Amino acid sequence: MVLLDFVFYGFLAAVIVQVFFYFFLFGIFVFSKPQKKTTKNVPVSVIVCAKNEAENLKTFLPSLLNQNHPNFEIVLINDASNDNTLEVMEQFSQVNNNIKIVNVKNNEAFWGNKKFALTLGIKASKNNVLLFTDADCKPLSKNWIQEMSNCFDGSKSIVLGYGSYSKNKKSFLNKLIRFETFITAINYFSFAKIGLPYMGVGRNLAYRKEEFFNANGFVNHMKIHSGDDDLFVNQVASSKNTALCYSTDSFTISLPKTSFKDWFKQKRRHISTAKYYKASHKILLTLLYVSNLWFWLFFIILVTSLFNWKIVLGIFIFRLFIQYLILGVGAKKLGETDLLILLPFLEIFLIITQFSIFINNIISKPKYWK
Repeated sequence: MVLLDFVFYGFLAAVIVQVFFYFFLFGIFVFSKPQKKTTKNVPVSVIVCAKNEAENLKTFLPSLLNQNHPNFEIVLINDASNDNTLEVMEQFSQVNNNIKIVNVKNNEAFWGNKKFALTLGIKASKNNVLLFTDADCKPLSKNWIQEMSNCFDGSKSIVLGYGSYSKNKKSFLNKLIRFETFITAINYFSFAKIGLPYMGVGRNLAYRKEEFFNANGFVNHMKIHSGDDDLFVNQVASSKNTALCYSTDSFTISLPKTSFKDWFKQKRRHISTAKYYKASHKILLTLLYVSNLWFWLFFIILVTSLFNWKIVLGIFIFRLFIQYLILGVGAKKLGETDLLILLPFLEIFLIITQFSIFINNIISKPKYWK
């Protein structure tokens, strides 16, 4: 009985922490309204780093070329591809004079390092505002460049955007991938909203070139193959220089992985960079994850043992109500409302997956961009 008492109080503590995060962190973002921005029409360099992406470029590059913006170039970086990626880029450049190609060959000192290729592309760009996306991405509207670039106002030199994934109603894996993406976005938007920006996603991220060079680019983490987006943001972003862009016209959409094995490998690479975040970010993110894990673990133990089950069930429903309230508003803001019906199941699967990734990353190093 003493052990169950301990579990019960641990359950209460987890709920208190969770409610704090949902109300005082996530709530600040989800209930906020996008600030009205004036149209600036600043020159923009859209940067796309591609490795063996010939087919995706054929499909998605036209959506970049058809943007409603008066002054932009597209810098296409061929990162030592062994398919016909370079040929596809050249075909598009022959009929579009705003395309610039940077052909990167393997370098022994930076073998397989995407940051090296990105650095060469950034140096080749002609504009100060840099907007990043991937070869398998497309903007949800023709106003994507305009929406993202309008956020560069005053001291703002970094803009965090939302990169969604396409939907497959019949696939649970698709919902799990999109749920993880949605929760991650809620996290980094919310942290940035309270002045603690810690990451962004390379599918939809913008910053000034001067910010890149003032920070010496990726030098501080060049040996870490992942993190061209989140580690750079974690290094240079602050409460004063970071803006959020979450209007629907600013979203991008990408192709998600179609097998759990491929997605698991991808997330291993992504999560491996978190240990290099600033200490304050790691503490808060760890507290969030641990409280979530304890909530479900302790709830299952208490319910199966019927220990104060009425009180436990009442607390569980209260926390679930808070979660649905906050994430429901957030899902509407980010266009992910179809995920809400499976929320508890997706959350449990995600907790288990993240724990498995953590253990796997301790045992062996994940594979990186090749």
